[in-house]
Amino acid sequence: MSKPKKKPETKRVTFDTVRRLALELPGVEEGTSYGTPAFRAGGRILARFHQDGESLVLKVEYAAREVLMGKHPETFYVTDHYRCYPLMLVRLANVELSLLRALIEDAWRSLASKRDVAAREASRG
Repeated sequence: MSKPKKKPETKRVTFDTVRRLALELPGVEEGTSYGTPAFRAGGRILARFHQDGESLVLKVEYAAREVLMGKHPETFYVTDHYRCYPLMLVRLANVELSLLRALIEDAWRSLASKRDVAAREASRG
């Protein structure tokens, strides 16, 4: 009898992980929103921690939100409160780090100044 294959361990995404990802982007500032830590680019909310203590509220295009929620309903969702806004909730316990990194950067690009985007591109070589 063969042993069942173990699922590769993935590092759990924490609020500190989100903080690091957000603050490595040029022009991102940390503050608060609705009493929770939040990140802004160009003075507008990029992401904030949800009051449930387990989710991240993240800026996202409506079309991308629908695709992500359809493909990964255990990770991405909206409540009635967010339905009419270009935001979605991300269950940090379920999200893959590489996907979250890309989503945070996409959200940042939609809000950042051209100067900050150029700085990011220059830093990548």
